[in-house]
Amino acid sequence: MSQSWFTAIIIIAAVVAYTLISYYRQKKIMKSLTEEEFKAGYRKAQLIDVREPNEFANGHILGARNIPLSQLKMRLKEIRTDKPVYLYCQNGARTGRAAQILYKYGCRDLYQLKGGYKNWTGKIKTSK
Repeated sequence: MSQSWFTAIIIIAAVVAYTLISYYRQKKIMKSLTEEEFKAGYRKAQLIDVREPNEFANGHILGARNIPLSQLKMRLKEIRTDKPVYLYCQNGARTGRAAQILYKYGCRDLYQLKGGYKNWTGKIKTSK
């Protein structure tokens, strides 16, 4: 019984360590912007919505391109590494994973909308 507890504790510690390392790595490679800061720069950048197509169709920031996180690795050629990339998702969780993929691809100028689309009060467009 004590060995199974020890194994469980090791697994939990590994998951926590991985989560913390990922979080701090994401913070290092991508800057979180307030809505005002995001609005000030996204028109001069590549604005990418990493949510799924159905979420995008229900409403997205005007001018955004939809490249879902689930398709990002296959669609990297659509993103220029020499221009800033502004990312957003529903609440900010997927943008971190997207930033890690883009950073490996060569993008160094990465930004995310703090709080995600759910907190956006600017202009939107719906496809439906």
